[in-house]
Formats: sequence, structure tokens, C-alpha cells
Amino acid sequence: MTTAVNNFDEDQLIEQAKTDPEAFGKLYEQYVDKIYSYIYYRVGNHQEAEDLTAKVFHRALNHIPNYNNRGVPFAAWLYRIAHNLIANWRRDHQRRKVVGLDQVTGLSGERQESPHQMVERSNERELLLAAIQKLPRERQQLLTLKFVERMSNAEIGRVMGRSEGAIKSLYHRTLVSLKGLLAEHENIIRELEVDDN
Repeated sequence: MTTAVNNFDEDQLIEQAKTDPEAFGKLYEQYVDKIYSYIYYRVGNHQEAEDLTAKVFHRALNHIPNYNNRGVPFAAWLYRIAHNLIANWRRDHQRRKVVGLDQVTGLSGERQESPHQMVERSNERELLLAAIQKLPRERQQLLTLKFVERMSNAEIGRVMGRSEGAIKSLYHRTLVSLKGLLAEHENIIRELEVDDN
């Protein structure tokens, strides 16, 4: 497990990384797991998340000589690169759904469930993901940073370029919207079940 570096050390490391790939490697070690997690929970596929994570750091390595600290954490720059790559990936893949082999074969290391439990859990997850994907991308990003990355509102604000108060407000509106979308999905399911009888 990597240890966090303080802001002063990180600023020095960033400056070194502009000319020294080994220094960039330290930044990579510091952030690769967080960026991978962020991407995985946005695309839902391990292979795609690994590919996109590699692209984030490749792009960061190529552009770090132009990086200027403007009072925003280095992590925010990486998340912005990831956000843009995810948007491009979605645009390119919006017509076909990719399912990871581990999702099909159950190789994810989870405890064994009955087929009924697996189907029920999968259906619930699909409903939640479908509802989340109907939200604007900004709100999807907020939920990922809040629940996957477990960032505070202040940290999310720095990543998204907003004040902490604006993030609290956006978070509240996002939860209200999500609740409405989930209720809408439940009503549709009930109607389908009535039609089947």
C-alpha cells in the first residue's frame, strides 16, 4: 500500500515528474488505485477500466510538462482526464453493452449465492445503474466521488471546481432525482408483473 505524500512533497514530485519518469512513477503509485476505482464504477467492466486507467496515466505523462498548479489538487487534474476519457468511451460504446467475464462466470471472489439470489441482486444492481445513468453526467460523477471514492464534499468541490455548499446542494438534488427515477422503475416493474398475470 502506498503512503500519502503531503502537498509540499507532492508539488516537488510533480515538478520532478516533468523531466523524470521515475518521479512520475511515484505519482502513478499514489493515484492509480483511486483512478481505477473511479473509472470502474463509471464503466462497470474491469478490462475497460484497466484500459482507460492506462490511458489516463499515459495522457498525464505526456501532458505533465504543461501542468501548472492553480491551487487545485493534482488528483483533480487526473480525475478530469479520467472524466473526459469516460465521456469519449461512452460516446464510442453507447450502442453496445460490454459485460466482463468475471460478471458472467462469478470469478469476482464473492461468496457463493443461490441462482435466485444472484438474479435478484443483479436485477437490483441493473435498476440502480439504469437510474444513475439517466442522471446528468455531472451528478453521476458526484455519486461516484461520494460513494466509491468516499470523498468529502470539500474534496468533491475541488475535483469538480465548485464550492462545498454547491456540492451539498447538488448532492441533495441528485438524491431526490435518483429516488424519483427508482420509484418510476418500480412502477414500471409492477405494471409488467400485472400484465403477466
